[in-house]
Amino acid sequence: MGDILVIKLGALGDLVQADGALRDIREHHMNDRLTVMTTPPYRRYMERCPWVNEVFIDPRASRFNLFQMRFLKNRLRERPFDQVYDLQQVGRTRFYYRWLFPQVRWLGDAQGCSFYLKRPASACAADHFARHLAMAGLTIRHTLNSDISWMAADVSDILSKAALVPGFIVLIPGASGVHEAKRWPYFSDLAAHLIGLGKRVATVPGPDEMTLCQKIPGDMLVKENGYYDIFSLAGILKHADYVVGNDTGPTHIAAHLGCKGLALYGKHTPAHDTGIQHSKFKWLEAEDLAELSLKSVLKQIHSNLS
Repeated sequence: MGDILVIKLGALGDLVQADGALRDIREHHMNDRLTVMTTPPYRRYMERCPWVNEVFIDPRASRFNLFQMRFLKNRLRERPFDQVYDLQQVGRTRFYYRWLFPQVRWLGDAQGCSFYLKRPASACAADHFARHLAMAGLTIRHTLNSDISWMAADVSDILSKAALVPGFIVLIPGASGVHEAKRWPYFSDLAAHLIGLGKRVATVPGPDEMTLCQKIPGDMLVKENGYYDIFSLAGILKHADYVVGNDTGPTHIAAHLGCKGLALYGKHTPAHDTGIQHSKFKWLEAEDLAELSLKSVLKQIHSNLS
């Protein structure tokens, strides 16, 4: 049995989009032990992932912190890996190849590695991974069609408590706090319009979205002492009739759960770069999301639901 390492450090949406690639790697190495290197916020996600045997946490200390780099190197030497799949492919992981794994079979974008391929600017991660993994001899079954149904927790009690029955719509008005430009500003108006049409509308806020979701009409699904984790969120999204969200992790969770929905993109990232086209989601793009009208969004929703 061999030891295989897959590097995927984050963020949440990127992990979700890489699930199909991870599954294809798992199927290629059915008799090997598969370890994923990730960062502390995604430990629980990867521990729950059925394609993974073990999770290795990289605290992402500065590369100039020699003590931490030596500590990381010593930890990795305890488990000599036979092959590494770098699904992060950034400067940090190229440094890891040169400093930690120069003699190991490596798939990534580090010059000199065994399976080198630079991601084209026009390719989304899934398209790039499909080409890259095929180059290394893997059969591509799931990379272009990530299915994270394993994420969805049993939420029957949550839905029963809120009296939510099939047909409800989930809105995802948040986005990373450092990317305010990725937030469409008219979710309150959208919720009011949908409720006026007789639709049940729900939000499932994370810790940074409580205030935002309190301003949106409809059902705000929260625990008595906080908010639901991403597995409960996935369970709720799985039961939704439709999802509307910004370019953020929960929206990509919905897309790769097989939900129908609409994603809203500003200038920060082109929609095709996120791989949303490999799902049932539709999308709208605008240079400035404030200029994307409620009328345009409603037209697309009605078209999708009709």
